[in-house]
Amino acid sequence: MPEPKRLTPDLLVIGAGSGGLSVASGAVQMGASVVLLEGHRMGGDCLNFGCVPSKALIASAKAAHSQAHSAPYGVASVTPKVDYAAAMEHVAQAIATIEPHDSQERFETLGVTVIREYGEFISAREVKAGDTIIRPRRIVIATGSSPLVPPIPGLESVPYDTNETLFDRREKPDHLLIIGGGPIGMEMAQAHVRLGCKVTVIEGAKALGQDDPELSAIVLDRQRAEGVEIAEGAQASEISGQAGAIEVTTKDGRRFGGTHLLIAVGRKPNIDRLALDKAGIETTKRGIKTDSGLRTTNRRAYAIGDVAGGLQFTHVASYHAGIVIRSAVLGLPARTKTAHIPHVIYTDPELAQVGLTEAQARETHGGNLEVIRTDYARNDRAIAERRTTGFLKVMVVRGRPVGASMVGAQAGEQIGLWALVLANTLKMSQIAGMVAPYPTLGEINKAAAGAYFSPRLFDNPIVKKVVGLVQRWLP
Repeated sequence: MPEPKRLTPDLLVIGAGSGGLSVASGAVQMGASVVLLEGHRMGGDCLNFGCVPSKALIASAKAAHSQAHSAPYGVASVTPKVDYAAAMEHVAQAIATIEPHDSQERFETLGVTVIREYGEFISAREVKAGDTIIRPRRIVIATGSSPLVPPIPGLESVPYDTNETLFDRREKPDHLLIIGGGPIGMEMAQAHVRLGCKVTVIEGAKALGQDDPELSAIVLDRQRAEGVEIAEGAQASEISGQAGAIEVTTKDGRRFGGTHLLIAVGRKPNIDRLALDKAGIETTKRGIKTDSGLRTTNRRAYAIGDVAGGLQFTHVASYHAGIVIRSAVLGLPARTKTAHIPHVIYTDPELAQVGLTEAQARETHGGNLEVIRTDYARNDRAIAERRTTGFLKVMVVRGRPVGASMVGAQAGEQIGLWALVLANTLKMSQIAGMVAPYPTLGEINKAAAGAYFSPRLFDNPIVKKVVGLVQRWLP
């Protein structure tokens, strides 16, 4: 039997998703030698099964919805002719366009040694990948997460999709059953109903239950108005049937029938192949145990992104990559924080959040909290485009925002301002000093500063007295 090949790089990155690719590209361009392992597809879940394909399908759905609802703009509404297979080809094209940026060839051009094998620890210092043993100075585990498939009786005997298989489909579902009313479930529910499918969401608790209920209600009301059936408090207890005729029974006896089934109940960390026990790396129920600097219980190993068991967003993995590069490559102190991390649900309207929700802020800050609210309906651009549904809430404590919640058109684009504010502990006075171009939806953010200062300026008798004195003495 031939001897295995042996490599001794500065850095070993396990997993070529967004976090792993960011670490590998950053480290190698700074002069570190890097080996990158990927046993499945370069680009990971985000490129192939998550962010990119879902947003591409949502774009197709928006195009169909626009055709059917153009009359208020003076353009006759028409019933869109949806070609589901062509919509999925649009998804495939979006993936293919981005793919070269995440490809093995690009990373090898950068100087990264790419091995298309899964990695497995064989000791605290060594990882085996195929016929290669790697003994690096530092290790970064960036293996991400996979769809969680719950042990519902009967599920194993019926065909079903997860986000890893849905975008390979070319035949439009007549009636899509979705188990799970979280972000993935609700995004795909609205996309499919707009593409001409009947859709039923079966949620064991409350749909979008992790977000501010006032914002969630607006999203869910819109989806119901568009034809999505949303069954809440409906814990799936049994699944039966066959391809084209699937039935979900819930614990309270309700039955839901459809032609296709999508499982969207959450994610699980990809740790099964790693043999972490051989490396002395401890885990929790959510993933790999790390400290605030993303180090595992093996001091030479880091874990980033979904597998680290925290917030499961692509931008968090990229943020983690920067922390690890600072620590493992540059040898500088680095610690993570989460208060400035935004998240977005890409429904229509979009729902975006950064920092504390209103409920969390009230619990944390009590009577020191002020909640400032501005509505889309007061924004000229929103009025011009008939996109007046939604609002912004900013949670302010002693002049500093501690959270922002937004639901409405392009909320995901606008929440970035508040992420910047929280990341740099800016004050509302600094938002007031910003000049927003007119007319834009971004003026909603500026209006929040106006709503905060208006009562302090216009309803303040001291201010009025000072102005009176100034006016009396001005030449």
